[in-house]
Amino acid sequence: MSTRLLEKKEKIMKLLEELALEAARGVPIIVEGTKDIEALGLLSIEGRIISVKTGGKSLLDAISEVEDSEAREVVLLMDFDRKGREMTKKLVSWLEKIHVKPNLDFWRKLQGLVGREVKDVEGLASYLRTLRKKIGDS
Repeated sequence: MSTRLLEKKEKIMKLLEELALEAARGVPIIVEGTKDIEALGLLSIEGRIISVKTGGKSLLDAISEVEDSEAREVVLLMDFDRKGREMTKKLVSWLEKIHVKPNLDFWRKLQGLVGREVKDVEGLASYLRTLRKKIGDS
């Protein structure tokens, strides 16, 4: 069993490293709230991270922020619950209208790896800590 957990941890870590590289290249990441931004910081993912639920902002405010940044691509990293999926759909539609490529790869792959065990981005850091403890990794 711990081999399976170790593989899962390694896949998640590799994916997060790739996400950190995207962010370092200047690709904006859209998340739901400030706790998601903090969680990404704990996972060493820093860069232009846009929250759609901070300070009374709306999804359209986040789209305007992306438009102002002149980004050609944006990583969408909403929560893995129903609301997150609905928000992702809306964002994809609006981003495509302003000719910005929505990148859903990280969201889909993370969702596939964590399944029902993690419902939101802010839970990723603690989930990884728990995985490490289970496999005796520090």
